[in-house]
Amino acid sequence: MYSPQYRFQPYPDSREMTVTGNGEIVARPDYVQIQIEVRTEGKDVSLAQQENALIMNRVIGSLLALNIPREAIQTTAYTISPNYDYIEGRQVFRGYEVQNAITVKITDISQAGTVIDTAIQNGANHVSAIQFKIENSDAYYKQALNLALVNAIAKAKSMAETMQIPLQLIPIEIVEESHNNIPVPYKVQMSNQDFITPIEQGTIPINASVRVKFRF
Repeated sequence: MYSPQYRFQPYPDSREMTVTGNGEIVARPDYVQIQIEVRTEGKDVSLAQQENALIMNRVIGSLLALNIPREAIQTTAYTISPNYDYIEGRQVFRGYEVQNAITVKITDISQAGTVIDTAIQNGANHVSAIQFKIENSDAYYKQALNLALVNAIAKAKSMAETMQIPLQLIPIEIVEESHNNIPVPYKVQMSNQDFITPIEQGTIPINASVRVKFRF
């Protein structure tokens, strides 16, 4: 469905038609980013930090052993926060939670499940998200942009034929609409089963939209 916009001027040579064209390219991701976290708790914040650091170092070491480059592992969050229980309407201090999160970039997507399982086996206790991404998404976007323009021209021609008006096919204005092609998220449930966590990469749609003005 589309809603053509018409603007008629007093003189025949200044009549204009504006249409919106959409284009989409479906691409396979070429890398995946996984956020892996270690969360520890304790009433002594220093001990909770020490435990967290020990576990995270073990997790990172296990990932390096999988031939994940060190530059592909990045700390993305480190927080210390107090935790409380509510007992009979009163707030009772339970201890501190230390959270250390790293993001791992994996170019061999088939390795994603092994990375998750290895991290968990070495002490990670939370996988917050997985995002599939495309390294050179701009090239795909340009293809989608071309399709959007072709789509706009086809719409204008169709309406002109229906109205039996002499459309000028060379646009007088082309405006690229804003686009928001976001990475595809994938949620992971923690598991202690003795098998590799299945991770399906699927495809990523790359969308573009243009607003095109014609004279007829």
